Amino acid sequence: MNNQRKVPLRKCIVTGEMKPKKQLVRIVRSKDGEVSIDLTGRKNGRGAYLTLDKETIEKAIKKSVLSSQLKAEVNDTIYEELLILAEKEQK
Repeated sequence: MNNQRKVPLRKCIVTGEMKPKKQLVRIVRSKDGEVSIDLTGRKNGRGAYLTLDKETIEKAIKKSVLSSQLKAEVNDTIYEELLILAEKEQK
């Protein structure tokens, strides 16, 4: 028998590409409206997936895609953390 596991795919909100869940980072808005980065992928709340790439994150900042997707105000600190994570990912 072939026991290959199905890889869950998610769509990047900026590029529209379907990628394996582990290649994307999840940003979550909790019920009380707090926006945070969810590295585990298990936090409760409304989630949006983003490719960990500097250019993609800069496009998200320019178009304020996260704010519209999560229907909440996204702090600049969230974008700064994402850029730091993207830099670490590149190395």
